[in-house]
Amino acid sequence: MRFFIAHLATETNTFAAAPTGLGDFEEIGIFHGDASRRDPEGAGAFLRYLRDLVEGEGGEVVESLCTLAQPGGRTVRHVYEALRDEILADLRAALPVDAVQLLLHGAMAAEGIDDCEGDLAAAIRAVVGPGVPIGLELDLHCHFTEQMRGAADVIVAFKEYPHIDTDARGEELYRILKDAALGKVRPVTAVFDCRMVGLWHTTREPMQGFVRRMQAVEREPGVLSVSLGHGFPWGDVPEAGAKLWVVTDNDPALAQAMARQLGREFWALRERIGASVCGIDEALDAAFESGFGAAEPKGPAVLADVADNPGGGAAGDSTFILRRLVERRVANSAVGAIWDLGAVHICKAAGVGAQLDLRIGGKCGPASGLPVDLRVTVRAIVPNHSQSALGTRERLGDCAWVEAAGGLHILLCSVRTQTYGLDAFTGAGISLVDKAIVVVKSTQHFHAEFAPIARKVLYVSTPGAMSFGFAAIPYRLRSLAYWPRVPDPHGAQQI
Repeated sequence: MRFFIAHLATETNTFAAAPTGLGDFEEIGIFHGDASRRDPEGAGAFLRYLRDLVEGEGGEVVESLCTLAQPGGRTVRHVYEALRDEILADLRAALPVDAVQLLLHGAMAAEGIDDCEGDLAAAIRAVVGPGVPIGLELDLHCHFTEQMRGAADVIVAFKEYPHIDTDARGEELYRILKDAALGKVRPVTAVFDCRMVGLWHTTREPMQGFVRRMQAVEREPGVLSVSLGHGFPWGDVPEAGAKLWVVTDNDPALAQAMARQLGREFWALRERIGASVCGIDEALDAAFESGFGAAEPKGPAVLADVADNPGGGAAGDSTFILRRLVERRVANSAVGAIWDLGAVHICKAAGVGAQLDLRIGGKCGPASGLPVDLRVTVRAIVPNHSQSALGTRERLGDCAWVEAAGGLHILLCSVRTQTYGLDAFTGAGISLVDKAIVVVKSTQHFHAEFAPIARKVLYVSTPGAMSFGFAAIPYRLRSLAYWPRVPDPHGAQQI
């Protein structure tokens, strides 16, 4: 069995001002057929996993491009087309192949191309013809499109947020593709448009239960896979939004019935599954309600700066929470990672132990707030720092740990990325379990590692780049007939 594999991904925030260019992919790494061997714990982690899986069963792997970029604005068109065309050239050179398996995002848009994944899949189909099964593994925050469905045989999305099941979904897709290539199954897909926009964490009920419900349906005869694509709220493309799809073994009626049934069940949960966010002062007040400072504190209150998540296309340098920590004289806290190349450079030049006046954050526009000026001591400089990130390693670049009055500890990074792992802080020398408050630049992926040490987790809304007022997002391309903008976007349609 000869599998052609590749990994190309970025999540496009169409409201972000800065485009995603070649340098954004280069910052994480562009690997030409060797990521699984050259960077097996980083960008190539999934392709390494898939290679081991296929070769472990006696199959052969032809590995193509592997690259990804931090979420940002639309990808520069010629950059996307060059990456696409490299995959196609590798595929032509690899023919014949028995199956094609790709790890993509599902919400990548380029200048003039709203659906990069669908465009890539259609081009691959043109190369391999109708008889070779094509499988796409997508991020949970994907936009499921008809072009994708028309070109691919099987599409599988992550079920968990944070995305702790990338490998499990990859193996699921591999099994289906292998069986399809051997003629054991014939996948067919039906989709239900939930007509919903939002952000739904699977770390609590009732979303935990809905994930279990999808998994239970997958155990029913004839059902191969069930996916819920949550959609990416800040991606303004025509087919955006939450969609549920079911893949069956050559049973379109079963696929349609189950997609409709599960879609209706998800729709019925809409009032109960949204992320609970609060303002900065409300969060700071709540953080101390649990009594930190008692004889035996139970870890920090973790505040997620959800509107300034680089993983959703934000800059990662907003200062709204930092400013309130200073103004309220909150003691014994940590904040990070704030993207500020200039501040990192100044700290590196000054050296560990230096005391200086430092201007922090607020560099990238109104959504970043105003810079905060602090007298700080440089506690550590960490060259080429990285953090654990849901089973891989994520670069933070050169980092600086600075401390301001009152035990305010700030982690500054030079590579824009969200905070995933505890070692983003601890790897730079900043302890966390003894802190009263820890602020992370993340929306949800932090939860896997930070929740176990936290006495409380709070999601904090600020005037950042990612608005959680989903009913008022200024879409131009997608239909405005969605919940919560419209109470019942399904109208008279039977759901």
